[in-house]
Amino acid sequence: MNDHLSPDRKFRTSLLEENDGPSRNPTQNPTMGELIGARFSRRGFLRGSLAATAIAATVSPIALITAENARAANGSAFTFDEVEAGIDEKHHVASGYDADVLLRWGDGLFADAPEFDPTKQSAEAQRRQFGYNNDYVGYIPLDGSAEHGLLVVNHEYTNPHLMFPGLVTVADGKIKQAPLTKEQVDIEIAAHGCTVVEIRKTDGKWQVVKEGKLNRRITADTPMQLTGPAAGHERLKTNADATGIKVLGTINNCAGGVTPWGTYIMAEENFHGYFTGELPAGHKEAANYERVGVPEGTYEWAAFYDRFDLSKEPNEPNRFGWIVEVDVDDPNSVPKKRTALGRFKHEGAESIVAKDGRVVFYLGDDERFDYVYKFVTAGKFNPDDRAANMDLLDQGTLYVAKFAENGSFEWLPLVHGEGPLTAENGFDSQADVVIETRRAADLLGATKMDRPEDIQPNGVNGKVYVMLTNNTKRKEGQVDAANPRAENAFGHIIELIEADGDFAATQGKWEVLLKCGDPSVAEVGASFSTSTTANGWFGMPDNCAVDSVGRLWVSTDGNSPEATGRTDGLWAVDTEGEARATSKLFFRVPVGAEMCGPLFTPDDQTAFVAVQHPGDGGEDWEGFGRPSYYEDLSTRWPDFKDDMPVRPAVVAITKQGGGKIAV
Repeated sequence: MNDHLSPDRKFRTSLLEENDGPSRNPTQNPTMGELIGARFSRRGFLRGSLAATAIAATVSPIALITAENARAANGSAFTFDEVEAGIDEKHHVASGYDADVLLRWGDGLFADAPEFDPTKQSAEAQRRQFGYNNDYVGYIPLDGSAEHGLLVVNHEYTNPHLMFPGLVTVADGKIKQAPLTKEQVDIEIAAHGCTVVEIRKTDGKWQVVKEGKLNRRITADTPMQLTGPAAGHERLKTNADATGIKVLGTINNCAGGVTPWGTYIMAEENFHGYFTGELPAGHKEAANYERVGVPEGTYEWAAFYDRFDLSKEPNEPNRFGWIVEVDVDDPNSVPKKRTALGRFKHEGAESIVAKDGRVVFYLGDDERFDYVYKFVTAGKFNPDDRAANMDLLDQGTLYVAKFAENGSFEWLPLVHGEGPLTAENGFDSQADVVIETRRAADLLGATKMDRPEDIQPNGVNGKVYVMLTNNTKRKEGQVDAANPRAENAFGHIIELIEADGDFAATQGKWEVLLKCGDPSVAEVGASFSTSTTANGWFGMPDNCAVDSVGRLWVSTDGNSPEATGRTDGLWAVDTEGEARATSKLFFRVPVGAEMCGPLFTPDDQTAFVAVQHPGDGGEDWEGFGRPSYYEDLSTRWPDFKDDMPVRPAVVAITKQGGGKIAV
C-alpha cells in the first residue's frame, strides 16, 4: 500500500505496492527469473539488473530513439500513427480515432437512477449508478450484434480520499484523512462489484440504454452462492451462514472474462485487505491466512460489519478469492462462486474451447513469486444448448504451471490424493486443495512467477500470452549470475505453445515474447525490436486482449513520472514475422491512472478501455502537487470533468469515419 501521503493513515492507490510487498511464498521453488536467466545465458542476451529507483535517473530523452530515425517495421500487423508518450492530465488516442467517455463513476444505469452529486452520495444511489474503479471490460452481443450488446465491467476497489469531498484535509501542507463513517463504508460496499448494462451504437457513437431490461448492479452485499468442491465445507461456514453455501457479495474484482456460453466471469483478487482483527489463539486457519496475507486491514468495513473481523467471523476470508460467474441473461440470477477454479488472488479468467470441446480457463495469481494456473472443464461445451453449459465450471481439473530451462513446461494437476496432496499434508479432500490452492501448488513445485496478471489464449495462432507485470524484490542471490532481470522493475511477456496446438494439453513449450522497459538503457535488458520507437516501449504489462484477427494489445499498470517518465496506456504488439516484438502506443491515460481492459467488439470497430483511478499517484509530476490537489479538486482533470473531476471511466475508441481499428 501507499504510505507516503500521511504518516498515520494508508491511502488506497493502484495496489501495485501491495502486490509488490513482502513475499508470501515461503518455498524454494525455482523462480521464472532463474529459468529465463539460465535459458538466455546460452543465447547471448544482455546481462545485468537495475532497480526501479535507478531507472528514473537513467532515462534520458536525448538517448531515446526517435520516431523519425526508427526503421519501419516490415510486415507489421498494425497501421496507425502512434501517440507520443508523455505525462499530462488528459487522455490521448492515435490520430484519426475518437476516444469518447461512455461511462463514469456515478453515471446512472437505470431510468430512475439519481443524478450523481459527489456532495450528496448514498449507498442507495450508488446501487443505481456506475461503480468505482472500473477494471475488466467485457462485451456480450445481443442478437449476435457487434453494435448492440451488454457491457460488463468490474469495479475493483475504492479510493475514499478521491471519492468523498472533505474527507482529506490539508493544514500547513500536511495531509490528513478522517476515519470513514458507516454511511461512507456503505457507499464503498455499493461501489464494489460489477455493472451489467445494455449499450447500443447509434450514428457511430455508443450510448447507454438506461431502459435495458438486463441492466444490473452487483455489489459487495449481493447474495451469492458457493458451488463446486468447497461448497458447504466446514471451513466456509460462519455464524451468518451455517450452510457454507451462501455468501454476501464479491470484492476486489480485477480482470475477468466472458465464457463461450455467454456468462460473465469476475475474478476476486486482493481480498486480504478487507479483513482486520485477530484469529482466536491456535486457530487452524492461521497458516492458510498467512499465505494469502490475511488480515491486511486497509479497509474500515470491520468497524461496522462483523463479517470482516477475524475475531468474530474467522472463516469469512475463505469465502473470498474465488472466480464468480454471472448469468447476464437473468438480472435476478444469483451469482455463483465457482470453487473448482481455486482460491487465490485471481487476476482474470480468459477462456477458449479446446479441440475436444472442453473449455480451458487461464488464471493468474497476481502476487510476486506466485503461479500461473489453468482449469479444464470435465464436460464439453455445447454451442446449441446454453442451459447444458451453465454448470461446466463445477467439475474439471485445476493445473499449475512448472517451467523448465530448456523451454518446455508442464501443467501439474491439483487433485486431492495425487502426489503430496494428501491427508498427511493437511488435504483431506478436494475442498482443502481448492481452499489452499497456493499451498497445494507450493508442494507440487510450481514455478514462482513475477506477478502473473492477464493470461490470454489466441485462437488464431494457437498461442497463449502471459502478462508478468514486475518483481522488484527478487534479489541477486535468488538468481544465477546470467539472469538479466534480477530486480525486474518492468516485467515481461511469456508466450506459451501448448502441445499439438491443444489448449487442454498438459505440456508445451515457452518463449519470452518481450522483456519490457526502456531499450535505450542497456542495463534494463529490454528486448523490443529495433523498430520500436521512443514512444513504443512500455513497462509493467497488466491486461491484454487479442482481437478477431489474432493481434495482441497490451495495457499497463505502473508507468509513472518517477518509474518510466510516461503514463500508462494501450500498446499494439506484433507477435509474428519480422515485426515480432515491435510495439506502438495507441492510447494513453491521464497521469495517476491505470490502463485496464482492453476489449474489442467482434467486428474490431470499437475498443473499450477502462481508465482506473485517474488522479491517484503521480505526485512527482510537476503539475500535480498533493496538497493543492486536495484543496482545489474542481480545476483538475478536464477530460473527466463535470460533477467531480476525478472519475474512473470506460472509454469507447472508434475510427473516425468507421472501420476496423489499426487496419
